[in-house]
Amino acid sequence: MAIITISREMGTGAYSIAQEIAKKLKYTLVDGNKIAEVADRYGLTKEILDRVDEKPPMYITAEDRLQAAYLNMIELILLDFAKAGNVILYGRGCQDLLKGVGNTLRLRFVAPFEERVEKFAEREWIDPDLAHDFIRKSDHQRAGFIHFYFDRDWNDPLGYDMVFNTSALSETAIVDSVVAAVRDPKLKEAEAGSQSLLDDIILAKKIETELLRNGKIESMHLKIFSCNGKAHLSGHLHSDAELEEALAIAQAVPGVTKVVNELQVVAFKRYKG
Repeated sequence: MAIITISREMGTGAYSIAQEIAKKLKYTLVDGNKIAEVADRYGLTKEILDRVDEKPPMYITAEDRLQAAYLNMIELILLDFAKAGNVILYGRGCQDLLKGVGNTLRLRFVAPFEERVEKFAEREWIDPDLAHDFIRKSDHQRAGFIHFYFDRDWNDPLGYDMVFNTSALSETAIVDSVVAAVRDPKLKEAEAGSQSLLDDIILAKKIETELLRNGKIESMHLKIFSCNGKAHLSGHLHSDAELEEALAIAQAVPGVTKVVNELQVVAFKRYKG
C-alpha cells in the first residue's frame, strides 16, 4: 500500500494520530525511536542523532560536511524503510525526500499557535511561557530545515496531499480519512514504478554521502542523479584532483554501473578576511 509521510507542527497531537493510523493499517511507524533502534547498522550513535536529526546542515568546513553526511545516513534509514513498504515516515522532510514517488500520501498537521502552546504546556506540565518558546523554536527549526535542505516553504499546502487542522477535526475523523485515502486506486496504480525510483534515490544518496565523508573534496556544489545504476554527476569542483576523486568515489559505491561526468572545474580562492 501507499507510503505515508507526516509533517507536523509541535503540539498538534500528530503523534497519537500517527500511532492510530499505524495500528489501523498495520503499518510500521518510523519515528525517532525507530530510527534509533537501527541507527548502529548505519554507523550512527545516539549522540550523532541528537546533534543532526532534523537540524539544517552546513557544508562549509570538513566537520560541517561530516554532519551533513550523518544526516544523509538518517535519510538512508528512512529510504530503506520506505522501500520495505507499509510505513509511516514521521517528520524529517520525508514528503520532500520521496519527491516523485507516486504512491506516497503526504500528510500535514496544523493547529492555531496559542492552542498548540496550551496543549503542550498541559501535556508536559510546564509553564505556558516556556511552552510558548518551545513551540516557537520548534516551528523555526523545522521550517528552516525544510527551507535549507529542500528549498521549499514548510507551510506551502501544495507540498502535501492532505492538510488537517487538528483543532477542527476529531482524531477519529482524521484517522478514517487517511485510511480511506491510502486505498485510493491512484496510489495503487503508482506502486509499479516506485521501487525502481526508490532504488535510484537511494543510490544517489549513497554517492552523496560518500562524497561528503571524503576529506579530499573541499566544497560541495554537485548535483547527483541516478537511473538504473548509472550515476550522473554535474556541478563544479575546485581542482582536477577533486574531480578525479569525486568520480572515483562515485564509481566505487556498490550498485553504480557507470558514472556520467558532467562536472566542471572552477578556479576558486576562499576569502579569509
